[in-house]
Order: sequence, then C-alpha cells, then structure tokens
Amino acid sequence: MKKQVIIMCTGNSCRSQIAEGYLRHLARDKYNVVSAGLEPSMVNPRAIQVMAEHGIDISGHTSKAVDLFLNQKFDYIITVCDHAKERCPFFPGSGKRIHWSFRDPAAATGSETEIMEVFRSVRDQIRKRLIEFANDTD
Repeated sequence: MKKQVIIMCTGNSCRSQIAEGYLRHLARDKYNVVSAGLEPSMVNPRAIQVMAEHGIDISGHTSKAVDLFLNQKFDYIITVCDHAKERCPFFPGSGKRIHWSFRDPAAATGSETEIMEVFRSVRDQIRKRLIEFANDTD
C-alpha cells in the first residue's frame, strides 16, 4: 500500500511544489504525495522552469491551502521551510514529521541569472533529500 505524504511550505509556490514533483517522479509507486501551503499563492514560473530542465512537468500543479487536507491521515508530514514547521497544523494519526529547511528561492534577488542559480540550487538540494528519503523509507 502506498504511503501518504504531504509536503508543506509557506506559499506552496516553489519549495513544496518542487518537492511534490520530484517525489512523484522518483517514487510514484511508493507514495501518494500532495503539497500545500499555509498562505497559498500560485506556482512560481521559475519553479516550473527549473523542474522542466530535469524533465519534470509541474505546470499543471496548483497552489493549495493546507486546510484542504486537515482531516486526512498522512504517513509523512514534511515541512520545507521554518515558517511552515512552526505553524504546522495537527493531522490525525501518527504520521512522522520531517523538517528540512531550504532557502526560499522566491526571495532571491539580483539578475535573472543569479535568481535562477538560487532556484537551481534549491531544486538540487530538495532532489538530494528526496532521494535519501525514498531510499530510507519503506
């Protein structure tokens, strides 16, 4: 039976969207995965772009409020920013809480090249963590 995973960040626009896309891509047979935000907004076009560079299409993703999932049971509750960890709501059941703190690429400043470097760096950090996660969980 597939494990249920929710991945959360503040806006559900970059980090959690990237993580959802990667986990679906890496281990679709092991997990049902959703992402959500405490203050949902929209999927960041740069997040879509950097995922497309790795052959993963998240252009159909939408930004969702964590409130939509409060009555669901999750085996893993993953927060990918400190703000989400601090304000993470209660979910029923005994899901394992995991926290990974990633820089918010949407807050990056500088030239377009510099901003995209931050997006790629965060994308690659998330990918590495999710490969480890998928290999370490049953």
